[in-house]
Amino acid sequence: MRTRITLVTIMNVLSLSLVGHAQSQQTASPPSYIDPVGGLTLNDAIGRALEHEPGLRASRAQIDMTRGLREQAALRPNPSLSFSQQQEPAGADNQTRVEVQWPLDLFRKTGRTGVADREVDVAQHAVADRERMLAADVRLAYGQVAVTVRTLTVTDQLLEATERQLTVISSRVEQGATPPLDRDMVRVEVQRLEAERSLQVGAVERRLVELKRLLGIPPDASLTLRTGLEDLVREEVASATSPSHASTPTTRPDVQEAEARVRVAEAQIDRAQREGRPDMSLFGMYMRMDAGFPQQGLSSAGSFEPIRNVFHYVTVGAMVTLPVLNRNQGAVAAAEAGKTEAAARVEAARLSAQSEIAAAQSRDAYARRALNSYSADAITLARQNLVAVRQTYDLGRGTLLDVLNEQRRYLDVERAYTEVLREAYEAHETLKTALGEAR
Repeated sequence: MRTRITLVTIMNVLSLSLVGHAQSQQTASPPSYIDPVGGLTLNDAIGRALEHEPGLRASRAQIDMTRGLREQAALRPNPSLSFSQQQEPAGADNQTRVEVQWPLDLFRKTGRTGVADREVDVAQHAVADRERMLAADVRLAYGQVAVTVRTLTVTDQLLEATERQLTVISSRVEQGATPPLDRDMVRVEVQRLEAERSLQVGAVERRLVELKRLLGIPPDASLTLRTGLEDLVREEVASATSPSHASTPTTRPDVQEAEARVRVAEAQIDRAQREGRPDMSLFGMYMRMDAGFPQQGLSSAGSFEPIRNVFHYVTVGAMVTLPVLNRNQGAVAAAEAGKTEAAARVEAARLSAQSEIAAAQSRDAYARRALNSYSADAITLARQNLVAVRQTYDLGRGTLLDVLNEQRRYLDVERAYTEVLREAYEAHETLKTALGEAR
């Protein structure tokens, strides 16, 4: 009888230990993944990604490229200089010519710089949209790590309690107080939880690698989170107010990029029209000609002298390009078609943004409702049920199968709660992304 009371006491302590671990799981996590002091916060993760992610750095280089093209578009065409020397074969005559040609580039510079300016705007909005999407990816990846860590934490706590239960039941089997079947059933449950834990550790490591890639750090680098899932949801969702349904997508970088492309198309039309106008080039030429004949003639003084002299010529003129046949009609038509396409893409971008915002607002509202409905009382009640079933088994009024079933039911409840937390977090972050927030 005393042994029976002792065993019951041990089992109660184990059950209460499980409850204690479960109640503290909001802050308890595997130390290799959660560091409340030195871990990486969500805001720090986003800032690091925006600074170090290689793909974003490549996108930012596009801005420098377009600025360089803008500088080039503002430059005037260079003058051309030509030099030629002519020599009479087997003779003494020769001719030297120097010619300069200077294109005036009439009407065209404004069109080129207008297009280049608009291209710079497009590149800047494209980078802003890339930053928005990168921040969204980091927020979701950070949350996925927190979700898998919480799932692993619950499994670790349940595995620890089940291993202790196996130790107690094994002692009872040795004393003949419990049939070996109960020990074997618990042993199978321990092995099942160990296998499940291994898969969950792999899931955590995989999610961490994905997060490291977004942060621009090597896969083998050390990385820990500062915030667990419950605290993350509390900071990001519970304390945040739901955005207004009157929010418009006009400030989203992708919509602004589409609108900037319309302005590029308009500038391209203007450039094409300018290139179809007349143009003019100035030119000047100096020619020195040394020529003569193999005879002699009389000079003004009446004496004979060779017929030979050096002649100097200076030419100044202008050359005008007349748009008679080619007025750049095809380029103008193509640019106008490009504007029509760009305008349609703006409408598509606005419609897509409006749909994303509406869907994200609906998802966020229902996720908040689910989070409020799934209160901590449900988790507490599930833990109490598990304790009660364990105590029933210890008193000989239930079977071990009842304990294992209730234990798995408790695990299902914890996982369902984790899923609600995950959905609430992702719904809120998706809404922030849809509204165009980069942080």
